[in-house]
Amino acid sequence: MLAGTVLGSSLAFIDASAVNLTVPVIQQKLGGDFAAAQWIVNAYALLLGALVLAGGAAADRYGRRRVFIAGVALFAVASAACGLSPSLPALIAARALQGVGAAILTPASLALLGATFDEKGRGQAVGIWAGASGLMSAVGPVLGGWLVQTVSWRAVFAINLPLAALAAWLTAAGAKESHGGEVGPVDWRGALAATAGLGLVTWALTDAPKRGADAVILGAGALGAALLAAFLWIEDHAQNPMMPLGLFKSPAFLGLNALTLLLYAAFSGALFVLPFNLLRVHHYPTGAAGAALLPLSVGLAALSPLSGRLAGRIGARFMLLAGGLLAAAGFGLLALRARDGAYWTGAFPGLAVLALGMGVAVAPLTNAVLGAVSQEREGAASGVNNAVARVAGLIAVALAGFVLNGADPASIAAGYRLAMALAAGGAIGAGAIGFLTAGKRTSAR
Repeated sequence: MLAGTVLGSSLAFIDASAVNLTVPVIQQKLGGDFAAAQWIVNAYALLLGALVLAGGAAADRYGRRRVFIAGVALFAVASAACGLSPSLPALIAARALQGVGAAILTPASLALLGATFDEKGRGQAVGIWAGASGLMSAVGPVLGGWLVQTVSWRAVFAINLPLAALAAWLTAAGAKESHGGEVGPVDWRGALAATAGLGLVTWALTDAPKRGADAVILGAGALGAALLAAFLWIEDHAQNPMMPLGLFKSPAFLGLNALTLLLYAAFSGALFVLPFNLLRVHHYPTGAAGAALLPLSVGLAALSPLSGRLAGRIGARFMLLAGGLLAAAGFGLLALRARDGAYWTGAFPGLAVLALGMGVAVAPLTNAVLGAVSQEREGAASGVNNAVARVAGLIAVALAGFVLNGADPASIAAGYRLAMALAAGGAIGAGAIGFLTAGKRTSAR
């Protein structure tokens, strides 16, 4: 069961990190403008971010094993559709379906672990799950770059099929069915409003750089904002809300989610534009571009456990401030060395410092979020914070078109430097918010 859930959830992590690297190549092969390239990432991120909380509720209500296997199967079918896509619109639609599958399987995998192991074994199992997820995130860009260079970009999606089949078989054979206690109906109205609202806002932000602020863009943005307001109203009145608004009565929880929004928007936006600079400006082979990102993933995975223990000694406030400032320094180095095509003097210094900053901040942030609410609300708080991080990435990629709006190397390089400078500002703001709000616990009910 443990192997099955680790393999299944790893699908989402390896796919997300591998596909980001291949976006410039896919755009060249299938055509389309920069806005279309953004949707290769955002179609997946939109459905995952909007539905992940509903996916967790569905697992509790309809059975965790059943929902997990259904999510893995859907992810596999969508992956096959991605690999066989004849055009960019078909690929974007398949990526959206992948996002639905990921939103179903990811929370169900953790729920299965929690239902299967006792308190002592659960900690070990979750540790293995988290370690494998970090490893897959690190392997994704390297494997994706190698597959694109030696086989085809389509092979990046094909690797999901045997992994999904093995994950489904192991879970069906080894896991017992379980449900959540006293679970109410799934908040499908809230999920639909959040998906539609985020989708319209994302589309408006993505297309605004090429269309301008015309009536269609403004209308879509206004309708999206209205649907997001409706989502908040639904959550305030729902019997079983996917995002309990009472959590935000805690000033610490509110501030830490603002930190999450800024820090993960900076991080996700930077990682989206970085491959364009490596591949289009400095003409890295895709395999080398994938390997270039390895120190970032490995450093983050290695430092997070250490920073979690250190935060227990000196407090999360100082760790979050230090992490934000170090991440800002990393983004700043990437901007300053943008013209240097040599990896060890151009990209590596900034990526190393960025890995240090994120590694210092991520574990204390998670612990601070849980400490900002009462114990019985920790599960909901963790889910909301995870969704905020995913939505932050969605919005950041949607905004990338405002800074990366040219196809020639000079325009890409200029936009890349601006994106890194903005990311540095966001990281500084995140660190300041963390220092001001972490540790100020107010019980949220």
